[in-house]
Amino acid sequence: MKHKINFIARIPGSSYFLHLASLSFSAAILLLASRALANNAVLRSMFSCQAQGLGGAVPTITVSYQQGTNLSFIPAREVIKKVWLNDPTQVIMDFDGPMCMQFGSQPNANVGDCKNSGANVIQLRRIKKLKIPGIPSAENTLLTVVTEQQGQNKLYTFRILYSDGVPEYHTLAIYPDSGGPTSCVRDPKRSIAND
Repeated sequence: MKHKINFIARIPGSSYFLHLASLSFSAAILLLASRALANNAVLRSMFSCQAQGLGGAVPTITVSYQQGTNLSFIPAREVIKKVWLNDPTQVIMDFDGPMCMQFGSQPNANVGDCKNSGANVIQLRRIKKLKIPGIPSAENTLLTVVTEQQGQNKLYTFRILYSDGVPEYHTLAIYPDSGGPTSCVRDPKRSIAND
């Protein structure tokens, strides 16, 4: 005699357990996604006075092979007038508008429209190290930017750090000073480089 064995068991309230399990799974996915987004922030920002080093620390910008890093003066409404990069062997630059560039030490060696330089964003990207005679090898370099707003110039310096991994952010945005008394006061417990 053959007996049929029923492998499907009915558990009272099984739909309740199914809904609870799917809700728990969804919550876990959302938690992991939010952590990933927090760890890979899109935007890093600082006040103009902090970016100028008036708080006592030189700000940093990390560049990698993976993607470019933007330095944006759009929020501060400042126009980039001139840019220097001390070591051009590992970083390339691009701009969102016309830029006056000088090649060589002669006064008439300018290229571009020097009276109407009008960029607001610098895009930096790491490249494989080039060998340029006369430029020593360095672990990082200094980016100097002169901007103008309503006829007033500002000088910014940023230490460029090189990374092989995925960058923590893709844009460093410079905002106008808040006007508050503590916007550029240096907190000894916190470095601008870690913002």
